[in-house]
Amino acid sequence: MRKPKSLYHGHRFPASVISHAVRWYFRFQLSLRDIEELLFERGVRVSYETIRRWCDKFGAGFAHRVKAARRKPGSTWHLDEMFVSLRGEPYLLWRAVDAHGAELDILLQKRRDTAAANGSSITCCARTRCHARS
Repeated sequence: MRKPKSLYHGHRFPASVISHAVRWYFRFQLSLRDIEELLFERGVRVSYETIRRWCDKFGAGFAHRVKAARRKPGSTWHLDEMFVSLRGEPYLLWRAVDAHGAELDILLQKRRDTAAANGSSITCCARTRCHARS
């Protein structure tokens, strides 16, 4: 049985160089010329135009893999309530946080309204597929 060709087959540079350049471009929003300079400092001479082609070719695949690897929300979560001051006026901030510390939902209100907070928790329940405990 034949081994399938690598995604990077036929490219002049190794897969690690290409993947680092594409990751830097999308993750840190560096310009193509900044990435060209970073790679040059590491001994790799590549033009910004080549990096742009790599980003066009491999960017969608990287985004798909990152999205798939992203942590799924936990089944338990809690609702935080805190008062914040914006432009000198008090507001109420509701945050739904799961067991891993990931923010699921956020709600900012001028006054305390439990019906809206409950609506926010219902949104979180639907998103995480969990059941609210009484």
